[in-house]
Amino acid sequence: MLRFADVLERRAADLIELNILEVGSIRSWAEYLQVGLPIAHFRDMAERVLPQFPFEKPMPPTLGATLAQGVVRREPRGVAALISAYNAPTFLNLMKLAPALAAGCTVVLKPAPTTPLEAFVLGEIADEAGLPPGVLNIVTGDAAAGQALTSHPSVDVVSFTGSDTVGRLVYSQAAPTLKKVILELGGKSAAIVLPDADLARVVPNVAANMTAQAGQGCSLLTRTLVHESLLDDLVGRVKEALDAVIVGDPADPTTTMGPLISAAQRAKVEELIQAGRDEGAQIAYGGGRPPGLDKGFYIEPTLFVDVDNSMTIAQREFFGPVGVVIPFRDEEEAVRLANDSDFGLAGGVWAADPVHAYRIATRIRAGMIYINGGGAGSSPHTPFGGYKNSGLGVERGEYGLDEFLLSKSIIWSAR
Repeated sequence: MLRFADVLERRAADLIELNILEVGSIRSWAEYLQVGLPIAHFRDMAERVLPQFPFEKPMPPTLGATLAQGVVRREPRGVAALISAYNAPTFLNLMKLAPALAAGCTVVLKPAPTTPLEAFVLGEIADEAGLPPGVLNIVTGDAAAGQALTSHPSVDVVSFTGSDTVGRLVYSQAAPTLKKVILELGGKSAAIVLPDADLARVVPNVAANMTAQAGQGCSLLTRTLVHESLLDDLVGRVKEALDAVIVGDPADPTTTMGPLISAAQRAKVEELIQAGRDEGAQIAYGGGRPPGLDKGFYIEPTLFVDVDNSMTIAQREFFGPVGVVIPFRDEEEAVRLANDSDFGLAGGVWAADPVHAYRIATRIRAGMIYINGGGAGSSPHTPFGGYKNSGLGVERGEYGLDEFLLSKSIIWSAR
């Protein structure tokens, strides 16, 4: 794994270019989140987690019918099917590969059908690093290929990243063979902006959560719940921030937001925008396709106001550059609105007093809460996973490694 990390670093430039060309990531995003961050996580798994992980722990003597003692071993589950999504293919592939390989599992990696190329580079890297033949296997294909893996009796664990709709199918396909299933699914995460929050810090974060990777991110905070006293000020400032967003060719270093992955994804986003209009929400910014960009699947950053939390646009995941702003009267309403969702992946709290924000964070039913813009994305010490329809299990660091292991007790008599 250390050699794998070394070769990853040598091939980083190739992976960055592929993320720009294949995914549509802007260069800064490709360099940091798509490639740099997962390589750092992979190395952390090899250098920090593996040497200190308790793969074998002694049990204390147990007094029963006889005095006995033993060990608890942590052993690989077996064959792991890793099925990743298109929005961050290198990131997701490496975040799954690192714990699976560290656990001692053999792997079948199936990238998304729209973004297979980075996975082929990982195969080349595995060969160069000297990974034994058969440990990492890469297959491509659509839903049928995925089902062949999720239902195959020789697969012991499935790790899937994608929509909650497909996640349910994966879960049901794995059920007859009682596989371990790890599901990293969608989100409709809310950021709570309290009346004493610093809008100069809040506003850039709101705009970034709308436009990062053209909104194609499961943990992005796309519902902004703002105290009614700040509503007009926040909306006005977010519109100014969106004016500064440069939509265009992701290979151009001046571009700050690229295209969506496909025509089908853009059609889905436009359908949801229309649903927002039909249900009475108002578009404060954007709503259409940017002029002059006929090649590529572009859409304008779009901000909705006059939104009720029961509306489709407040409940369904866009996976596009669309955000909604919803006012609240008091903290009780803010927490209720944040939790009024089928998802529970992430959340945020903005307040002058971080201790106060922490107390509110403990009441939000989501797997990751960011206080005053603090993010967990860069740390391998934070488990990544959610509540409710956002999935099962976690990724990253020792928490992610544990998902690929089974416990075995070996006990012997002391006499």
